[in-house]
Amino acid sequence: MGKSYLACAFGQWACRQGYTTAYYRWPRFLGEVLAAKGQGDYLKHLRYLAKVQLLIIDDFGINAMTESDRKDFLEVVEDRYMARSTIIASQLPCSVWHEFIGEATVADAICDRLFHVAYKLELKGGSMRKNPSKE
Repeated sequence: MGKSYLACAFGQWACRQGYTTAYYRWPRFLGEVLAAKGQGDYLKHLRYLAKVQLLIIDDFGINAMTESDRKDFLEVVEDRYMARSTIIASQLPCSVWHEFIGEATVADAICDRLFHVAYKLELKGGSMRKNPSKE
C-alpha cells in the first residue's frame, strides 16, 4: 500500500524544508526509550523527542505494548500535542488503536491527543513489495 513510503516521503520533504525529523520503526522506538532509561538518559531522550519538529513512527502496533510502553508513549504524545507534528504509519486501523494500547485510561489519553487535530489517511490495496503480476 505504501504506508512507509508515504511517511518517508513526508519526512524527506520536511528535511529538505529544514525541519528536524526523526524516523523510527515502532519496535526500535520502544527499544530506544528503554535503552535511554537504562543509561539514565530517559528525560534527555524525552526532551529530544519533544523537540524534533517531525516525528515519524512506522509499523505502529507491530508488537504489543507493556504498561511501561504505554506510559512512555503517553509522555511522548503529551509533549508533542499541539506543538510538533507526528506521523504514525500502521497496518492497524485507527478504530482499533484504543484496544491495541490496552489500559482504557491511558488509551483514552493517547488517542484523544493523537486524533484531536489529526489527518487520517486510510490506504487500500496490496503490498508495494509484491512483484507485479505479468499479464
